[in-house]
Amino acid sequence: MAQALGELDRVTAVQFPFDNTYARLPARFFTHTAPTPVAAPRLIRLNRPLALQLGLDPDSLSGEEGVAILAGNCIPDTAAAIATAYAGHQFGGFVPQLGDGRAILLGEVIDDAGIRRDIQLKGAGRTPFSRRGDGRAALGPVLREYVVSEAMFAFGIPTTRALAAVITGEEVARETMLPGAVFTRVASSHIRVGTFQFFATRDDVEALRLLADHVIARHYPHVIDAERPYRALLDAVIRAQAELIAQWLLVGFIHGVMNTDNMSVSGETIDYGPCAFLDHYDPTAVWSAIDRGSRYAYMSQPAIGHWNLTRLAESFLPLLCDDNDAAVTDAKEALSAYAPAFEKAYQTGLRRKLGLFRNADGDVSLGRALLNTMADNGADFTLTFRRLSDAAANPGGDAAVRSLFGEPSAYDDWARQWRERLQQESIDAAARRNAMRAVNPAYIPRNHRVEAVIRAAVDENDFRPFEELLAVLSKPFEDQPVFAEYARPPEANERVHQTFCGT
Repeated sequence: MAQALGELDRVTAVQFPFDNTYARLPARFFTHTAPTPVAAPRLIRLNRPLALQLGLDPDSLSGEEGVAILAGNCIPDTAAAIATAYAGHQFGGFVPQLGDGRAILLGEVIDDAGIRRDIQLKGAGRTPFSRRGDGRAALGPVLREYVVSEAMFAFGIPTTRALAAVITGEEVARETMLPGAVFTRVASSHIRVGTFQFFATRDDVEALRLLADHVIARHYPHVIDAERPYRALLDAVIRAQAELIAQWLLVGFIHGVMNTDNMSVSGETIDYGPCAFLDHYDPTAVWSAIDRGSRYAYMSQPAIGHWNLTRLAESFLPLLCDDNDAAVTDAKEALSAYAPAFEKAYQTGLRRKLGLFRNADGDVSLGRALLNTMADNGADFTLTFRRLSDAAANPGGDAAVRSLFGEPSAYDDWARQWRERLQQESIDAAARRNAMRAVNPAYIPRNHRVEAVIRAAVDENDFRPFEELLAVLSKPFEDQPVFAEYARPPEANERVHQTFCGT
């Protein structure tokens, strides 16, 4: 069982300027839970620039006492270590109580931009919400979340961040015995759709109101003065999630487990489990080993986003209106904005990926025609758009694009229509190329590369591939000739067919 909070040493040498607003909410929002100490913690990596942004001293964090905090062996004296309560729909089935089963929120800090951030330990031991789980994390999923979350940040997509990864010196039992690790995650909050569901299913309207007020103050202060702030909050969350999922699709990202307990109301990507990125374009692609029904396939994500937000809207009904029928009508009206918001964000992004910067009839059809041709010809998603950036400036670049297609003439047929459309734009060729390269990454966390990083670390205790991949992905839009190999799609024998979560 998790230790009582007073049983862990509290330390003051490593300063965390915590100001813990969530821990000041009523007791039914969380449980006070201390991390469970580990045997022999060792720092794998500290995100020093992020530490500085959070007002933390990276040198102190890298020292013995700092590593002890990042491993959960002791906690800062200003921490209010808690495991938060939430419910959730998991693959469509509702579970009324989930909660942080292997994560402990240490506290909140204000970063150098004035934004409140949670600092949380994942894999820090059992909590009252662990059910049958061990509360621990294996090294592989920790490295995956570190790599992918930092790549998403480099893409400019709202995301949780990786502050640190620590190996524990202990093993965890999964299909086999694996090295354990603790991941330190930073988020603008860990409040989920499932957090609202937790209180809604208990008819706890007071808690729903307190939670909504907290979310407004923390994430959407612009709605405080709205005539109906809770409806304005629902509108804002719907818009943020629609825009987020559009951004996922534009880089070929598949979340893998879009349960309502894995959807943050802040509009950040959260809970990187069996996530993956497209190699060749396939709208039906699924990698997650636990998604046996393909519920969360790549192109199903927008519809699932709407489904999840419908569950949020259901939870909001007592806040929208005292009359239930009127509240349902209000919620449906709010949800009707989701599809237009998603389509606007997705279509705008797709135009930019194609070098189109003003709207014209037929643009959406042109973009979808390319995607269909890519799917039919096994063309790599990332490289096709990256190479189009050069082809847009110089038709001589067509050869590099058409080589990605099983039947190159299929690209030629589409490219003729594309070039006719480019002639309607006033932007010069060099500016178009630069603008396209700023939204079409050369490097993504290719699944076989992430898997190679995990295998090197788990099997050989070699973290050099991990460090190198992070370095490449920190500049995904820049040509890096020395790392050109990282842009290459996998060979047939390198392809990853399944990804796994950490529980």
